[in-house]
Amino acid sequence: MSGNWICQTVRELPPSGIRAFFETAANDKDLIQLGVGEPDFRVPESVRKACIRALNRGETGYSSNAGLPELRREIAGYLSAGFGLSYDPGTEIIVTMGSSEALDIALRTVLSPGDEVIIPSPGYVAYAPMVALGGGVVIPVETKREEGFKLTAEALRRSITPRTKALLVNYPSNPTGAVMTRRDWEPIAELAALHDLVVISDEVYAELTYGDRHVSIASLPGMKERTIVISGFSKAFAMTGWRVGYCCASGELAAAMLKIHQYIAMCAPVPGQIAALESLRSGLEAKDRMKAAFDARRALFVEGLNALGLPCHMPDGAFYAFPSVAGTGLTSEQFALRLVREAGVAVVPGSVFGPGGEGYVRCSYAASSGQLAEALRRIGRFMESLSPGGHAFDFQQDQSTGCGGAGIEAGAAAVGS
Repeated sequence: MSGNWICQTVRELPPSGIRAFFETAANDKDLIQLGVGEPDFRVPESVRKACIRALNRGETGYSSNAGLPELRREIAGYLSAGFGLSYDPGTEIIVTMGSSEALDIALRTVLSPGDEVIIPSPGYVAYAPMVALGGGVVIPVETKREEGFKLTAEALRRSITPRTKALLVNYPSNPTGAVMTRRDWEPIAELAALHDLVVISDEVYAELTYGDRHVSIASLPGMKERTIVISGFSKAFAMTGWRVGYCCASGELAAAMLKIHQYIAMCAPVPGQIAALESLRSGLEAKDRMKAAFDARRALFVEGLNALGLPCHMPDGAFYAFPSVAGTGLTSEQFALRLVREAGVAVVPGSVFGPGGEGYVRCSYAASSGQLAEALRRIGRFMESLSPGGHAFDFQQDQSTGCGGAGIEAGAAAVGS
């Protein structure tokens, strides 16, 4: 009987491809977890103390629906100084319960039943289900490794139909680490304007680029009015459990999103908002130190994967490596399942990120340097087991490439991790 009470959309909704996969190894204490995108750093002491002081003062009630005014002002200044984005903190910024809620209210605001949403693939696992919950239809656009997993104007143009309402992009990308430059964005922006598309830009990894500074598509001429920018404090500020994100949009879009936010969330948790405010005021140096540590781990971990025969492009942003496992003869799910069961290393099969992800696995290098070193050793032994009589790369002894376990640990230590 209860099955009849559940709507068809939810009944057909698959469980999270990441969370469901790791139920099989949740209680394994020896597991090296490279599957969850969570930094291994503690929130700075100044941020924790600011939150404790606020709790002791009894600041645990509601805030304004849109968020603490001082936090919105600080976000506006941060975006202006860091990314050249200009938003009115009074009318164009909403503080949300993480960037996931921001994405939810953005999609619910712009979608009518049957509207199509173009999403680059591989893409974050939550996008397609959230579009479905908003009544939309996902149109995946496959991105290619040889093009750096970037969205191209040609691929976008082929996917636009009269029912296309929105383009949902995520750069720096989860899971590929791809980054879009201003030159990459310009033809995309032209197509969005030509076809009157709303662009929903998930920029939660904006601070984590390892070359040029992040470029938001909203910063291009004429794009602010048709773009919803989504970000938060989970990734670059290591505040995953505080659940503070935000969305920025022109006045009319922001006002519409605020109506939904008022009904489903009321406001983001005030202690988390206070912590986010302190992060912007005193935590920027800590953020930069974390980024430097990720950068060092990135180079060494990706080099190690390539040395093991798992071809991996060098990601330009976020904290994920996306190596190909096609050469092993296993599907991405088979590889990930065997790796976690036989080697005790958890990665995410690329298939959960959409049709463009098959043949790859996602590995987070936000884990500690010691865990990354041990993960490479275990993956090496696992790769050798797939090819009896083959040679496993010796991370303990080989110093020629600089990607041995000692090299990873030394590199991470050098940047203060």
